[in-house]
Amino acid sequence: MKINKYLDWIIHMLGYTLVLILVSLIFKKTVYIDNSYYGLWGFVAVIIIFILNRTIKPLLVWMTLPLTALTLGLFYPLINVLILKITDFILLDHFNIYGTVFLFVVSIVISIMNAIMDNIVIDTFLKGMKK
Repeated sequence: MKINKYLDWIIHMLGYTLVLILVSLIFKKTVYIDNSYYGLWGFVAVIIIFILNRTIKPLLVWMTLPLTALTLGLFYPLINVLILKITDFILLDHFNIYGTVFLFVVSIVISIMNAIMDNIVIDTFLKGMKK
């Protein structure tokens, strides 16, 4: 059972890496991922984003809950932008985020594409493997 859990996690991380690389190709002037080592930096960025989403993001959401409620949820994408900016800071020249307005759009597109990847592609793939 543990192997399936780790395999599920790896498949999800690879799917999210594909989404992040795709977003960097669509929004070339906003998101840059170093393409050396065959997408390794995209995978590293996804792992860092995953770790930040599990550690810092819940605290940020809790701290900004009144502001998010006052703006009817419009403040929430700013938290995702902050997570992307922290990842940019950690990975230096290998992952860069530029701009401000398009960064909100990129944050929303990444969230939508991850949901599609999760619910349609990965879950279908994993259900097919378990049969």
